Amino acid sequence: MPQKHTFLLGFFVLAIALIACDGRTVYKDNVDFEDGKWFEKSMPTFNFTIANHRQPYNLYFNIRNGQPYPYYNLYVTRFLYDSTGKKLISKLLNNQILLFDAKTGKPLGSGLGDMYDHKIAFAKDFRFPYSGKYTLKIQQQMRQNPLAEIISMGLTIENVE
Repeated sequence: MPQKHTFLLGFFVLAIALIACDGRTVYKDNVDFEDGKWFEKSMPTFNFTIANHRQPYNLYFNIRNGQPYPYYNLYVTRFLYDSTGKKLISKLLNNQILLFDAKTGKPLGSGLGDMYDHKIAFAKDFRFPYSGKYTLKIQQQMRQNPLAEIISMGLTIENVE
């Protein structure tokens, strides 16, 4: 490959990496579900470290769903554990996660083809009780097992600026 092409390729890779990096993001991970089916007993688990418990954080679900998803919303329970395994929070979220407009059926989020990505806030200005390691688990509560057309579930944690 000529040197000019190698330089341009390297420049574009670096530019994309810099654009993709967000200085506010502390943690981000996603769990894919095989065949787009989320079983009730399958609880995506996210292990992360909080360095500064005095810092407020915004927490988001990253959800990817298919167009044929049969509901307009998603009910989940989130469980937050500290490093000793002590459960700090167990909370059902039943009215915060909207994937489609309830009246029109129009998909929300950003989409490409029949897949849609959502970044949905579920805790704003959240303060962890202390610095250290935490685990967040998410369980679907839709009374359909498996829940079809949920491709992946993820967690993003960002510093509040």
